[in-house]
Amino acid sequence: MKVLIMGCSRVGAYLAGLLESDGHEVTILDVDPSSFTRLARTFKGNALLGDGTDEDSLRRAGIEEADAFVALTEGDNINIMAAQIAKHVFNIPKVICRIYDPIREELYRTLGLDTVCPTTLLAQSLKQML
Repeated sequence: MKVLIMGCSRVGAYLAGLLESDGHEVTILDVDPSSFTRLARTFKGNALLGDGTDEDSLRRAGIEEADAFVALTEGDNINIMAAQIAKHVFNIPKVICRIYDPIREELYRTLGLDTVCPTTLLAQSLKQML
């Protein structure tokens, strides 16, 4: 599977390593060149500078051949916009979007985006621990 990850945060870099170790072809895109230092030294995928809301950057990253797109920047608005572009402009079969705001996450899930909300997941986990 060809996966394009937008955002080389700790989660993005770790996910890139997990997917690559499972044999997937991974490209990770970020606007900050220093973010790529989070990638494992053994990472053999593509790490590209670019904005995931810019169609030219997405094309350079290979979105037209991607099977999946994951939006993992720190910004809900950027993630939502990039996920919508991947899904509706490039028709990527699997699009996942991280959204920190639980209210937005619920709204965009009802609009057809596959979403993950770390805020909700952590709060539920802490509640269970308590």
